[in-house]
Amino acid sequence: MPEPPNENPGPQATADAATEAYIFGFPLVMMGATREILTNVPKPGRQTAPLNQLCNIREFPEPTDTAVVAPNADTLYTFSFLDLSREPMVLSVPEMGKRYHLFQMLDAWTNVFASPGTRTTGNRKGDFAIVGPSSKGTLPDNLEVIKAPTSMVWIIGRTQTNGKDDYPAVNGIQDQYTLTPLSAWGKTYTPEGGRVDPKVDMNTPTVEQVLKMDAQTFFSRLNALMKDNPPAAADVEALKRFAPLDIAPGKPFDLNSLGPDVAKSLEDGVRNGMEKIRAEARRPHGKVLNGWELMTGVGKYGTDYLWRAVVALIGLGANLPEDAMYPRASKDADGQPLSGSSNYEIRFGKGQLPPVSAFWSITLYNARQFFSPNPIHRYAIGDRDKLRYDDDGSLTIYVQNESPGKDQESNWLPAPKDSFRLFMRLYWPKKEILEGAWKPPEIKRATEPAQKVA
Repeated sequence: MPEPPNENPGPQATADAATEAYIFGFPLVMMGATREILTNVPKPGRQTAPLNQLCNIREFPEPTDTAVVAPNADTLYTFSFLDLSREPMVLSVPEMGKRYHLFQMLDAWTNVFASPGTRTTGNRKGDFAIVGPSSKGTLPDNLEVIKAPTSMVWIIGRTQTNGKDDYPAVNGIQDQYTLTPLSAWGKTYTPEGGRVDPKVDMNTPTVEQVLKMDAQTFFSRLNALMKDNPPAAADVEALKRFAPLDIAPGKPFDLNSLGPDVAKSLEDGVRNGMEKIRAEARRPHGKVLNGWELMTGVGKYGTDYLWRAVVALIGLGANLPEDAMYPRASKDADGQPLSGSSNYEIRFGKGQLPPVSAFWSITLYNARQFFSPNPIHRYAIGDRDKLRYDDDGSLTIYVQNESPGKDQESNWLPAPKDSFRLFMRLYWPKKEILEGAWKPPEIKRATEPAQKVA
């Protein structure tokens, strides 16, 4: 870390402090921009909803949907951005039977502070009062309290969905999810329409908007957002280093008032911070298990500000490992890039299926990290599919461009003709996964096309 600026810091020391401040604040500014875009609507839509209202995504994405990279074909999502500055909000969940669900809650700094759902609170009916740092109001005894560290909260709900035939059942459950202000709890409540700001850019991807911000725009937003979303107690020393640059919670930021030399150093710091985050994002992270890369240490970041910024850049909204882990692969067992010009086999030996308490899947993405069109409209395969096991109890998944034959098509994950990558989703992983004792099987190139099973 750079030394704290002295009373007369030079340009390099100022630029170093600005670089650190940019990295420190990047996740908060990303969250603020994401909230601005996703809530800038009059009523809930396909992927958007006004503040303090739920958006239910009622079907899986298709290959033509490119709004979100690495889309999910395992769960249907329920989203909401909360503003808890005035009062708590109550999230209500119905009795879920045996269906897995998870309501991940992120604070404004992208830390997961709660995850009510099957793993933590069970599948019973629940009413959760989410209370911000400045929320007011007396809570009834029949509400379960979840304390949020910041006024801004992003809820990312996931409901297990067993294929498209399961849509009606899951949509019925989604219709029973509700968000209610504490002041309206127990009363008939109809949310007001949202306010639409025509100046908000609704077309440019959020990350591109943030990366284009100059020092004045970025640090103005950071200061404003920090007012209602206070940094953690562990961030005190970092804030002391930023204070001489007028970077502080709620403080007006005017680049021109700092003088031309300091202003230039701040602009340099923004560019340097951006490049540092991008460079770190290009490096391998986490563990490599049989060619699968597995990021660890996500969901809670402490004072590792650079790692927190990297995850905000490449995977905003990451889950806690206890809730889900995502091994990913772009190369085969020989270290060659995955390509539809070859056929591949992923073989789980008997007793070696992913040890999870919920479910697992393997999803295929094209080079741009979207679904790839294929004749059977299958973009993921996993334990909820009707898979065909070998006589010895093992399971082989065929990843290739053309069908392996009707007898093996149940185990076929179609690939495009060109490059692709694979993501494994492991929901509610057991300790064997969390502790690294279990490893995903290698992705082996088949020497011959898959043969039909007699």
